This record gives sequence, C-alpha cells and structure tokens, in this order.
Amino acid sequence: MVYVIWVFIIPFHVLFGALLHYTLPQKDIVRITDTYLERIDFGENSIFWAHAATGDNPNQTNRDVFFIQTFLPDNKPMIYRNEDTGWGWPPYFKFDTSNLQAEASDLESKSTGGAAQWALIRHYGWRNEFLSIYPNAISVRAVDGPDASKGIPWINIIILTTLAAFFWAVWVRWRRFRQARIDPVLADMGDSIEAGRDSLAARRGRFRRWLDSWRA
Repeated sequence: MVYVIWVFIIPFHVLFGALLHYTLPQKDIVRITDTYLERIDFGENSIFWAHAATGDNPNQTNRDVFFIQTFLPDNKPMIYRNEDTGWGWPPYFKFDTSNLQAEASDLESKSTGGAAQWALIRHYGWRNEFLSIYPNAISVRAVDGPDASKGIPWINIIILTTLAAFFWAVWVRWRRFRQARIDPVLADMGDSIEAGRDSLAARRGRFRRWLDSWRA
C-alpha cells in the first residue's frame, strides 16, 4: 500500500516542481546584440508559446513573434521570445510586448569587455534547442555590468512560502481527519479480521479433534 502511494506522490511532486520552475520569474544579466521579428508556425511545441496578442485571431496557426538575441557573461548565447501573456497563464498580465521590444532595442550592445552595455532580463520558461522552446521576456533594464546584483527574488519567496503554508495546512488537517475517522475504522477492521482468524482456528481445532475421535 505504501509503495502504491509513493508511485503517485513522487511523479506529482516532480511535475509540480517542473511547473513551478517553468512559471516562476527568473533573472539573467545579458548583453543584447539584436532584436528581430520572425514568423512562427506552431506545431507540437505550441504549449510552450503564449496565446495570441490581445486583438489578434486566437485560432491562427502562425503569427509574428518578437525575439531578443543576447549573450550571457560566459559568452553563451541566449534567445528570448517576447510575447504577451494577456489574461492567460502564467498570470503576468503582460500587454506591453512592443514597448519591451523597443526598450531591448535601445539597450543593444555590439561591444564587448568594459565598453559593453549589460541588461537584466526578467523572464519565465525554459530554453531548449531540440524542441525550439524559448523563455518569454517580461521586463528589461540596464545594469552596470555582468556582476551587477539581480536583487532579492521577493515574488518567488512569497509564492513558495504561501504554497508551503497551504500544503502544510492541508497535511495537518488530513492527518487529524485520518487519526479521528480513518484510523479507528481500520483498527476495528483489523480487530474483526483477527477475531475471525481466531474463530476459524478454533473451529479447525474442534474439527481435528472430532476427526481424531473417529480415528481412535
């Protein structure tokens, strides 16, 4: 029984943790080298793209998507998409895609080293080259350099603390309910089964003695 429970609990925690990691905001310090617009045909990875921008046809199979091309401090490339989230999930209520693209374009830096312009991009999502998945940029601002502070992730702290308190409250109430209602029933069932076994053993003993009396 315990094994069956863990078979369901472990995948649930893994999926829930992946959902949180995908949805919660993250921050990267990057050097923006280009911003561009590209027509995207959505396929099997459409779940990782945001809904159509406000006012667009939500049923279209392709649309133009803004992209922000950057390099991380270790010179690894990182590409971000720039899409509105609207009123959908995740609830960032982003409607300023065009403004964000203009801000990113203003921070473009072809220079490297000390003359480079660095920016802090807040985003959510993952980057996967094989599945053509891009994180979605939420905001961008200039910073002094690649070692600039990213700040304290207050949003993540508040959300994770709230979720931990919620699950703890649910667990405490479930434990009390189990101790008050389920455990006594299971104990009664165990006692009934044990009593039935004792009665069956007694009957078998009497039957054996009866057989022995005939044999004698």
